Amino acid sequence: MAYKSLLSVLTSVNLSDTALDHLVALADHFSAHAEALCLGVDRTQTSYYYAGASAVVLQETLDRANAEAAEVLAHANDKLSKCGVRWSSESGVAQIADLSRHVAHRARFSDLVVLPKPYGEGRGPEVEGVVEAALFEGRAPVLVVPQGSAPVTAPKTVLVAWNESIEGLAAARKALPFLVGAETVRIVVIDPPQHGPERSDPGGMLSQMLSRHGARCEIDVLSRTMPKISDILNRHATDTGADMVVMGAYGHSRFREAILGGATRYMLEQATIPVLMAH
Repeated sequence: MAYKSLLSVLTSVNLSDTALDHLVALADHFSAHAEALCLGVDRTQTSYYYAGASAVVLQETLDRANAEAAEVLAHANDKLSKCGVRWSSESGVAQIADLSRHVAHRARFSDLVVLPKPYGEGRGPEVEGVVEAALFEGRAPVLVVPQGSAPVTAPKTVLVAWNESIEGLAAARKALPFLVGAETVRIVVIDPPQHGPERSDPGGMLSQMLSRHGARCEIDVLSRTMPKISDILNRHATDTGADMVVMGAYGHSRFREAILGGATRYMLEQATIPVLMAH
């Protein structure tokens, strides 16, 4: 089992290099096809223009979006053409309200989508929108890579965050190409429920399933000693020298995560190593 169709959706030259580096390294490792979708994003809301201005402003914003798409495409082509892997690229323009449709269409036919972190300096709302579109509408696993991080093709230690959720199980299944090749897969269970179906053996069923694929699993049961789950996972990743975190995405609604926060949002904000997520 391996990833054979890899996709990266790029909306800015400034955020492209790290995602492309990971995309190329993974394509080389898995003998896969690397695809770059380069989008110029029209961030305006045309319904709010004053009378008579819509046509002029719309044309200006479309021209700007087309120029951005062409710039990102040229940058991606320059990098991909030098890497020696099978690749393709395409550009397009999307209004921010319609961004998810364009991303989801490509993500549905990809084994793995490689994207930059959606939160941080120099990131517009479209970067978060791309991640969510790939996860929700595209139903694809997403590898979120921190800016400047070195490509990880065969992680030695992988943390799998396990809370018995459907999202967590989906992430573990879709991460199998990484898990099977890892030296150690650490299934991390934080404060397991005392009355849950796995109360006597937290993480045992998942460990059994992954082991049958050849993964070498260990189970770490941790206490919730910090307010945020993401803080515990990040600290444990540092303590164990992990190269990658695998976790389910958005167990709560996106609206709740955006307003109140949640493990997914905090993890995407704070991660220093690649995070593979699925929903």
